[in-house]
Amino acid sequence: MAWTRGWLGRALALIAGVAAGLAHPPFGFLPGLLGYALLLATIDGGEPRPLRSALFRGWLGGVGYFAVGVWWITEPFQVDAREQGWMAPFALVLMAGGLALFWALAAWLYRLARTRGPARVLVFAGALTVLEWLRGHVATGFPWDLPGETWQAGSAPSQFASVVGAYGLTWGTVAIAAAPAVLALDAKPRGKATTLAAAAVALAGLWGFGTWRLDHAVKPAPGAPMIRIVQADIDQKDKWKPENLGLVFDTYARLTIRPAKTPPAIVIWPEGALPVVIDDFLAPGSAYAPALRDLLVPGQTLLMGVNRMQDGPGGKTLYFNSLMAFRREQDALRVTGIYDKHHLVPFGEYMPAADLAAKVGFRSLVHMEDDFTAGPRSAPIAPYGLPPVQVLICYEALFPGVTRDGARRAGRKPAWILNPSNDAWFGQGSGPLQHLNLASYRAIEAGLPIIRATPTGVSAVIDAYGRPLATLGLGALGVIDAPLPPAVENTGFSRFGNLGCGVLILLSGLLAVAYRVR
Repeated sequence: MAWTRGWLGRALALIAGVAAGLAHPPFGFLPGLLGYALLLATIDGGEPRPLRSALFRGWLGGVGYFAVGVWWITEPFQVDAREQGWMAPFALVLMAGGLALFWALAAWLYRLARTRGPARVLVFAGALTVLEWLRGHVATGFPWDLPGETWQAGSAPSQFASVVGAYGLTWGTVAIAAAPAVLALDAKPRGKATTLAAAAVALAGLWGFGTWRLDHAVKPAPGAPMIRIVQADIDQKDKWKPENLGLVFDTYARLTIRPAKTPPAIVIWPEGALPVVIDDFLAPGSAYAPALRDLLVPGQTLLMGVNRMQDGPGGKTLYFNSLMAFRREQDALRVTGIYDKHHLVPFGEYMPAADLAAKVGFRSLVHMEDDFTAGPRSAPIAPYGLPPVQVLICYEALFPGVTRDGARRAGRKPAWILNPSNDAWFGQGSGPLQHLNLASYRAIEAGLPIIRATPTGVSAVIDAYGRPLATLGLGALGVIDAPLPPAVENTGFSRFGNLGCGVLILLSGLLAVAYRVR
């Protein structure tokens, strides 16, 4: 096909990636899903091409996709623009270009199979899903904006993640969206009609299953604990000024004690709520220790995102991004649970190859004397008097299966998921809204409600189907008071994990092998 050749074909590959990226919330341009069909057509072209051509076009498609999806990466560098602003454009170029390598390898793998006919669509879906899985696991992993998470969380199509997870839904989404490529690639009218009909049936099946599942959603039960989410709306640039500690604490305190029709049993502050290490904040003689205690009534628990430190090997001080549970008991404040973040953000919370990076002037963005240390592998905690909870701090909520794996590790299933996050780093653009959608998929997969607490939005109470029941938007100051939504008994994903996705990928592989053998 002439239009897939040369620089026109390469430009179309880039455009295809941009279109697919714009299909994600908050943009929600669902016709952009056809970008997968356009990308497949430009990679394949209906004619033999060198593998390096497929590699380059796949990379271009990935650059377009991730440039849309991660442009917010420039925002954290503007918090301290004088010292770090110069790194922003390099961060975007390196992030988009680096993540695009996975799409380049997916295109190369697809072309290596040299599949023809309608089967090429499923082989393409399998190749891209395998590389997206690798993107979520290589090094620390970064599964931001998986193609399967294009659907608005809580919508009918998104419910299939409860069966096969976000990776399995990636396979289905790409297979359906790439099907129209056969109009350009296949010569036989019968093959075209069969492929498009199968895609239409699959899309109808996604909607039908999701509609049925939402129609049969579990109903709230009486007696659920009341939760208060506190959103103080403090700008990241102001928060870390030492002189503002009192102002920050007073804002959270004022919202915490705001009168409520039903007093909350649980109060939640977001990730890193206070601009201070909690060990100093609560040190003997600190005026803040009794002030924090007096915010709570006996029996009430505060779940608070904190930065904490402890002594490490060789006298080194280790810093952790943590959540701590404080329970008021008469005149004392007792720590009843600690969770240390396991999945740290590269460049944000720790610097890969730190020694080399320091030589060229790069360092992580943490406001500590050193990078954060990763905590143990994620598992639920059970603070006294509370239902067991799986804590996912900030971008830990991007990873499918963490809640399932943590429950197996601990030998108990949590009743809910808590996602304290400092989305102020994302600015006021699309980043916080993207993060809300991605985190909501963990509720669908696990069949558990997820509670999100952020300093500047979007805080939310999300049910076990990924639907927001109450939200505080960007730039809002206030609280959400709501009962903890009920959990779903079990989901296919909570039982079998990525097994369903594995079966779909195996199907793609068998089709590729069968074509080569034939």
